[in-house]
Amino acid sequence: MASNPEQLTLSSLGKAGRSAGEIDDQQEPLMNGGRPHENYSVLAAVLPFLFPALGGLLYGYDIGATSCATISIESATLSGITWYDLSSVEIGLITSGSLYGALIGSVLAFNVADFLGRRRELIVAAILYLIGALVTAVAPVFVVMVIGRFVFGIGIGLAMHAAPIYIAETAPSQIRGQLISLKEFFIVLGMVVGYSAGSLLVEIVSGWRYMYGASTPFAVIMGIGMWWLPASPRWLLLRAIQGKGNMQDLRQTAIGCLRRLRGEALGDSAPEQVDEILAELSYIEEEKEATIAEMFEGKCLKALIIGCGLVLFQQITGQPSVLYYAASILESAGFSAASDATRVSILLGLLKLIMTGVAVTIVDRLGRRPLLLSGVSVMAISLFLLGSYYTFLDDVPAMAVVALLLYVGCYQLSFGPIGWLMISEIFPLRLRGKGLSIAVLVNFGANALVTFAFSPLKELLGAGILFFIFGGIAILSLVFIFCIVPETKGLSLEEIEAKLL
Repeated sequence: MASNPEQLTLSSLGKAGRSAGEIDDQQEPLMNGGRPHENYSVLAAVLPFLFPALGGLLYGYDIGATSCATISIESATLSGITWYDLSSVEIGLITSGSLYGALIGSVLAFNVADFLGRRRELIVAAILYLIGALVTAVAPVFVVMVIGRFVFGIGIGLAMHAAPIYIAETAPSQIRGQLISLKEFFIVLGMVVGYSAGSLLVEIVSGWRYMYGASTPFAVIMGIGMWWLPASPRWLLLRAIQGKGNMQDLRQTAIGCLRRLRGEALGDSAPEQVDEILAELSYIEEEKEATIAEMFEGKCLKALIIGCGLVLFQQITGQPSVLYYAASILESAGFSAASDATRVSILLGLLKLIMTGVAVTIVDRLGRRPLLLSGVSVMAISLFLLGSYYTFLDDVPAMAVVALLLYVGCYQLSFGPIGWLMISEIFPLRLRGKGLSIAVLVNFGANALVTFAFSPLKELLGAGILFFIFGGIAILSLVFIFCIVPETKGLSLEEIEAKLL
């Protein structure tokens, strides 16, 4: 914050002689020693997660469906169009058009997130999902199709920004990790559904139109669901203490929203909890208007380093490259189904789904750091094994298969769900919208960079050296996690800001 005199040093991120997971014993506890567990109804808590998570499912579905749609579009007999003879650049625009749109959506979120609020941002995302899918599905010419892909991508950028914030701000603290991690589960579920739908429709004339059109019901359900859900009480209270509305009116609205989000189990404690949040927001000086300069100083810079560092390492530890080689690795080990790339994608998608489910069930019991440290450690070992296979152990395909499965599984135990979870928790409330938009922009930007650089680097260095480099980056990410990333398990969002930043 502008008024915060602390200077950002390595010692301020991780105290000397201890890891970042430990809380300084001399730190002033938040308010009266922390908030007790929040009472909530399971049904009331699940619904505010379900509809935002559909934004993740649509993102995953787009990845899966597009991998099959490009096969359909390029077929002279099955595309159903006259412009099927597309160049590699044009195919690239179809496959990556949504990614470029997501980058733009992340930039837009920086400016509109706090003004619109989390709920309305997700409604806008659902509308863009619907428009983008319909335009892509009925596109009469290539240019219109690319426009549809781009519009859909803007929806991805807004949804992947707003969904984790809304879930984090509305979920009870004791299950917040599970619910945000479930969003990653929905992304992977969407990929599996997309691959499966694509494999069924790829042999149908104009099958690619049905692939993209099939996402529209999910977008409609997401939009209606978000319209029905209440606004985030924390966003309402932030506007109240910043003077952007009548304090009493916003407080009463927040009480009503909290009652809907927690259900009957909350009882009569909603006013007390809202007043407690208000007091905590004042205690940590959230009433000040956020400025762009504040993102790069004090506790805000610390949160930015933690959040952006995690999503950067999430992308540059080689996941796209490992998945690229999955079919050839399995085929070399004698799995005949591996010759069908779609089947490989479905099989790996199911593995990712199972391992993400495991992460969801244990993240709030074990914590974020143990999953990150253990999962990324195995990822690093797997990458070195893959590098060895492609360099001098090519006669041991079983080792490559084991390394592949370990890498994919441990990614879904660690970086996959925990990266998105941490960036939704770590930013101070009044800078959460802007901070998360920067983190999402870094995520999609790094994704685009790795995707673009992979082929030329493979040609220049060879697959073996490339995997060794990714293994080295994974080790660097372990150092970053151990020294910098704190444990947020069981803490309210206000406690995270007061105790860990």
